[in-house]
Amino acid sequence: MPKKLLPTRVPILYVILGVLVLLSVVPMFVYSWLVQSINRERLITNERLLQNTVTRSVADDIFQHQESFRLMQTNLSSALQVASGGDLTGEHVRAPELRALLENFVSSSGELVDYATLLNAEGKGISAGRIEPDAFLERELEQAFAAARDARAYNGQPLVIGNGRSSRTVMLVSTPLTYGDRFLGMIASALDLDFLIRRLDEIDRGGLTPYVVDGQGRLVAGARSQYATGQDMTSLEIVRNFVELGGKAQMVAATREFTAARNKGTVMLGTYSPVNNLNWAVVVAKPRDEAYSGVYEMQRTARLLALFAVVLSIGVGIIAARRITNPLEVLTESSHAIARRDFSQRVQLKSRTEIGELASTFNFMSQELEQFVEDLKHAAAENRELFMSSIQMLAGAVDEKDPYTRGHSDRVTKYSMLIVKEMGLPEDFQEIVRVSAQLHDVGKIGIEDRILKKPGALTAEEFDIMKTHTTKGATILRPVAQLKEMLPGIELHHESLDGKGYPYGLKGDEIPLLPRIIAVADTFDALTTNRPYQQASDTVDALRIIQSLSGKRLDSSAVAALEAIYRRGEIHVPALPSVSKAGTELEAEPSDEDSTLAIQMDRT
Repeated sequence: MPKKLLPTRVPILYVILGVLVLLSVVPMFVYSWLVQSINRERLITNERLLQNTVTRSVADDIFQHQESFRLMQTNLSSALQVASGGDLTGEHVRAPELRALLENFVSSSGELVDYATLLNAEGKGISAGRIEPDAFLERELEQAFAAARDARAYNGQPLVIGNGRSSRTVMLVSTPLTYGDRFLGMIASALDLDFLIRRLDEIDRGGLTPYVVDGQGRLVAGARSQYATGQDMTSLEIVRNFVELGGKAQMVAATREFTAARNKGTVMLGTYSPVNNLNWAVVVAKPRDEAYSGVYEMQRTARLLALFAVVLSIGVGIIAARRITNPLEVLTESSHAIARRDFSQRVQLKSRTEIGELASTFNFMSQELEQFVEDLKHAAAENRELFMSSIQMLAGAVDEKDPYTRGHSDRVTKYSMLIVKEMGLPEDFQEIVRVSAQLHDVGKIGIEDRILKKPGALTAEEFDIMKTHTTKGATILRPVAQLKEMLPGIELHHESLDGKGYPYGLKGDEIPLLPRIIAVADTFDALTTNRPYQQASDTVDALRIIQSLSGKRLDSSAVAALEAIYRRGEIHVPALPSVSKAGTELEAEPSDEDSTLAIQMDRT
């Protein structure tokens, strides 16, 4: 039978705390659940009842307002019939007494009526009011007149008259004028809905978002300016439900939850109540989280009580368990320090128990480990020093083989390191540059002495052989895995941005940054050291030549770094004695800076 796996070790402190928390929190959560069960539905019902009461109140106000206005208009209609004697034809409709009745109707209504008109059967008549009909109101008048001919009263669509702060929302209400069965004309009034908007603003300040829609789901009025009058509101589920129910929606209010896509998918609680005489609905909505805030507050209170019990239990548990767990925590922290390679930490623990003995043993182990790690670091430093010395020795052997470039590798390394530091490149890349620059000419070991030590200019055939020192160097070092990242600087430091370099004729970004940096340092040293076939240039002339090749053959950022170093005085090129050509004739004299550079570089 296989051995049963043991569970993960549980700290003693957690065991004690767990028992205390369990004893205190479970009863609290049971109590909280009972309280929430009793009060949750009651709070939700109260919120829904509030919304229903608000919408029903506004709907009743609109109904009473509309009925009162209809009564006023009916009284005006009766007065006009009596005053006109039932004759509104021709010029009779413009009689002074009729105009006086119309103007008195508008002025006595306060701000309720903005405009009123009396039209006879021919559509001619008089008007009074504070606004001038625009194209939209004229169209409403035409529809109201057509309804009046059919002996029907007319309730128009809400319209916005005017612009900016002077704008107001009105609705055209008309009543037909008849005498017996004879159609005399129509009385129509622009009812100002400002009273409704003020009421909706009061509701909005109370935390609900109210609006009124018509039977097609278009906005009649709303608080603030979130929606425009006449806007289609059926994108809201609660409005769409009202429209889809049609006549059935006029019977009873409805409350439901819905998602408001316009408010980033917020779940809302909304209620609508119908306005029967207008086929409108008053709608209020509120984010569910706010609507049920009382429920959530109750839940938060219960959780805070539970949290208080947890904190109290934890405090008691900590006091009770610390004397047991503290020594173990100290040992654990010291173990973590060793895992982080910090071997200097010691356990300061005085105890007559086995834990005290364990602490002493732990301190002895830490001391031994610290000494062992220091020995390893010292050995690693010696190995690295040996590695760098071997590289310098190898580079020195190459320079000694070529009498014309003695010390060249060391100088190129120095210049390369100054450039790479000026460019702000990472330290690990700087180390790659250091090793690669030191070994960049290691391939000259494989070049015949007759070519390498030739005092004059090389023939084309000899130059082709000389150019192989780049690939030879890479071939020599490629088996050394630790030098893999240095190979591009050794193999490609004679490549040129214009593609005229060697060994592969790479162009532009095809050349890595490493050989570009070494190429600038190599060129600078070639220009500032004497050759039997070329007198050294002074530093200023050398930099001028290098600048002329920036972006053409040499990397512009590396050239800029070299110039910045020189301007700060960090480059010191020792003065070298002039070298006589000693009877040696060059096969061809250079005619420009590029060809001069080519002759200087063929040996470096």
